[in-house]
Amino acid sequence: MAVDQEQRAAIKATLQARDEHIRESWIRAMEARLVREELEKCQRTEGVNGFENCKWLSDKLLEKLNDSRVKGYKHVDV
Repeated sequence: MAVDQEQRAAIKATLQARDEHIRESWIRAMEARLVREELEKCQRTEGVNGFENCKWLSDKLLEKLNDSRVKGYKHVDV
């Protein structure tokens, strides 16, 4: 069964879109990880005042966690 140029281009575009989606998903996950590490460092250095002085980092982490899940790619034909 031969695959013509149009099918080959469609397959290549689908694979490229999937790779891009997965890459962006991992980038968001790693950004959340970096924010979490900075929050831990801030809380260690601030001691008992860490909850107040590092609140902006905890708020930022909560925002990142909402959309940082690594999700699979599902191609839907229209």
